Amino acid sequence: MTLAPMTPLAALPSPSTAVWQLGPVPIRAYALCIIVGIVVACVVTEYRLRRRGVAPGAVLDIAVWAVPAGIIGARIYHVITSPEKYFGADGQPLKAFAIWEGGLGIWGAVAGGAVGAWFAARQLGIPFAVVADALAPGLPLAQAIGRFGNWFNNELYGGRTSVPWGLEVHVMDPDNPGHALRDDAGNPVLQPGLYHPAFLYEALWNIGVAALVVALDRKLRLGRGRAFALYVMGYTAGRFWIELMRTDEANHILGLRLNVWTAALVFLGALVYFLRVRGPREYLIPVGAPATPAPPAGGDVSQVDLSAREAGAQPVAPEGYRVVSEEQFRTYRETGEVPAEEPPATDEADRDATDEADRDATDEADSDATDATDRDATDETDRAGAGGVRPADRDS
Repeated sequence: MTLAPMTPLAALPSPSTAVWQLGPVPIRAYALCIIVGIVVACVVTEYRLRRRGVAPGAVLDIAVWAVPAGIIGARIYHVITSPEKYFGADGQPLKAFAIWEGGLGIWGAVAGGAVGAWFAARQLGIPFAVVADALAPGLPLAQAIGRFGNWFNNELYGGRTSVPWGLEVHVMDPDNPGHALRDDAGNPVLQPGLYHPAFLYEALWNIGVAALVVALDRKLRLGRGRAFALYVMGYTAGRFWIELMRTDEANHILGLRLNVWTAALVFLGALVYFLRVRGPREYLIPVGAPATPAPPAGGDVSQVDLSAREAGAQPVAPEGYRVVSEEQFRTYRETGEVPAEEPPATDEADRDATDEADRDATDEADSDATDATDRDATDETDRAGAGGVRPADRDS
């Protein structure tokens, strides 16, 4: 009888180093993954915004506000949901600002980033729902890339497993952050056994969510924030079961990790929004865009700025945008003709009430004029007949 080997035939390795020194500056793999994810999200969002009519480069103006706000929100969520690390008996309050040591919550990142994006959208004159829908597939792609930062950090893994894709996890050195602990021979020390690569499960799930959003958005032509709500539902559905397999420390409510409850509640909120909100997809045309300068009358080329012509036309952001239908937007793209603004619809009852009020006012004015004429005629007659003297006889 042959015994099955105790050592797995296949396994996923983990990096033993997550921080590299570039002179005095530490280069962290987690930060690099976050940056690459942000770039990917910006590229996807820029493409989708342009297809909705937004001027080129708007995503950079949005990112300037959304990215810092998202990082701040992510850190605040982490500190609030893990207060014992910073404000407990052995906590260090100043460590709450040590963001480079890790500790970001995706829920706070989305909430904070949404606030920053909303503020930027107001400054640009873009409806926030258009920005959210444009971001919907790019955000899960950014999250998928960011999860590989957890792989470098040897974190975010599940329980023990014997599957061929089981993950090797290093014991990280507490005295040398970002590096695996090493034995006397200089070899990195591994945790015993293999573990579910929860980070990889979530990364693959997020890529699937991005594909789902793109497919359904193309088929259903989602608008008014519904594409973003679809992303939220897809992400939270996956985060619910992935969170259940995680084994790292976390606060619990009724026996479940806090993020399990958060995922369930956020999913329900997004579902209600997706089902209740209706309406066509919004398209935008610029308002207040500067006109292209015309050549001077008479063809006097001495008045032409040749250096500006050689440099090429510089794109200038419009003052704002106007929401139009898809058909109007297509016509605008093909012909350059700006569709006329439709006058606000007036309720039939309001028009009837206005007409009635006008008729009443006219009748009242005519009645007053008639009464005044009658009174003047009566007074004249009375004065003429008093004493048999006409008014002209008093002068003779």
